Amino acid sequence: MLGVFGVGGWLLNPIVKALAERLRGGRATDAELQGLRDDLAGELQQVRREVAELGERIDFAERLLAQRGGTEALPPQRP
Repeated sequence: MLGVFGVGGWLLNPIVKALAERLRGGRATDAELQGLRDDLAGELQQVRREVAELGERIDFAERLLAQRGGTEALPPQRP
């Protein structure tokens, strides 16, 4: 789960930096802010798709391990 947040942060980092630069440099116009919002919304949708895909892959791997009876071979989970 921590990896998901790391990937999300990594993907959103350029947009957040650009927004911070514009705000520091002066007042951004409404059109610029709307463009940034649109970019951020697009990036957020991409992150959501990637998280959903990762969830599906994890589910598939768990089902595959359960079918093979390989759950005994897994090391114990850390709390």
